[in-house]
Amino acid sequence: PRSLLPSILSSTSQIKTLSSKINRATPLEKLSPNLRKILRNIGWLLAERVLRMAVGFVVIAWMARYLGSERFGLLNYAIALVSILSMMAKLGLNKLVVRNIVREPDSKNEILGTAFFLQLTSGIGAFFLAAIAIFLLRPDDATLRLLVAIIAASISFESLNTIDFWFQSRVQSRYTVWAKNAAFLVVTVVRITLIQRQAPLIAFGWAALAEAALAGLGLAIAYQLTGNRIQAWRFKPRLAKTLLQEGWPLILSSLAIMVYLRVDQVMLGELANEEAVGIYSAATRLSEVWSFVGLSIVNSVTASIVEAKKTGETPYYQKLQTIFNWLALIAYAIALPLTILSTPIVLFVFGSEYAASGPVLAIHIWAAIFTFLGLAKGVWTVTEGLTKYALVCSAAGAALNVGLNLWLIPRYQATGAAIATVISYGFTDYVTCFIYPPARKVGWAMTKAIACNGLTRIIKRGTT
Repeated sequence: PRSLLPSILSSTSQIKTLSSKINRATPLEKLSPNLRKILRNIGWLLAERVLRMAVGFVVIAWMARYLGSERFGLLNYAIALVSILSMMAKLGLNKLVVRNIVREPDSKNEILGTAFFLQLTSGIGAFFLAAIAIFLLRPDDATLRLLVAIIAASISFESLNTIDFWFQSRVQSRYTVWAKNAAFLVVTVVRITLIQRQAPLIAFGWAALAEAALAGLGLAIAYQLTGNRIQAWRFKPRLAKTLLQEGWPLILSSLAIMVYLRVDQVMLGELANEEAVGIYSAATRLSEVWSFVGLSIVNSVTASIVEAKKTGETPYYQKLQTIFNWLALIAYAIALPLTILSTPIVLFVFGSEYAASGPVLAIHIWAAIFTFLGLAKGVWTVTEGLTKYALVCSAAGAALNVGLNLWLIPRYQATGAAIATVISYGFTDYVTCFIYPPARKVGWAMTKAIACNGLTRIIKRGTT
């Protein structure tokens, strides 16, 4: 992996150069100002994720080889447990805050200040919950308890991600990219140094905490440098009550989502062993790394979807259909090659110790289709005010995932966890649309996208 780092950094530089040339090209100037703004925002988000995927992936692979499947599994077990609780600390506020700022830009200081206070308070609570949970699960494992405590401390710093909500509402994600990439690159150097010096497992937990702290600090600096003032934020109890009343289904929904995103690793650690967690984690690193593409697109168009709703139902659903079409095509473009080349890719990236991750990857990658479509469906859910529907779907998906894991992990270990993930994602993000009548219109839009409606339209345009 060390020999790949210079070439990947060079490739990332070439991508940025090419993107800059494309942005200066004449065809882009013919697009509407709003569309150009969205495309540039997507470009910044993709540039950040490409850099993270390229550089970070080399370091993750290097860490996996250095730690071995058992210790790598232990690290990922701790991260998975903390991730479940950190989602609770976010309170499901991201889309609500973006929506409120778009609707009431003059109230940004009250909205951001209230959201920050709520997330900071819940983050502190989540830290104590993580410490209690790992003590109950592994009372005799002092190393794992310390590792979880260190990583859980990073949840408090994530409250500063409130600033990212502001940049999303202004379609100015480049500032978030600068802040988070700076933290990521600094900590990447730290991780490489830890590997070279053969540091203990606990040191990588401290590195995760440092990245969260630096990213939060970077966002605060970016917010100040863009002419805004954190000192102007104000906590409004009435607004907090409104956000929690409207958002409590999203809080539970987000927690349920994280349960079926991460509970498989926790259950593998409890029903199988840390080595199985390491095998599964290697596969999911290769599978879930692509979610940045869908997330970048959806984050960039959220504000425009909210605006389209004001225009009328027809343009609103046309915009949603277009987004679903593109997300499905991109998901297929990722899933097909990774299914065919899963084992060679795993061997190349992680080494022969992780060979069993190949079949797991070939299955798990198909969850990407439902993940991508679910991101856009989430915007529709918030825009329509159907937060309770989102809660029911997520809770049902989490329960299904836990039940499937209890049945499949003892029989098939990591492969069983991958099967459970694909089935539960499909049920939560797609099947439930047809169970709940108001969501059927979105369900049929997703069906068209899954049936490659977008590709058909592109082919038709090309032949006319």
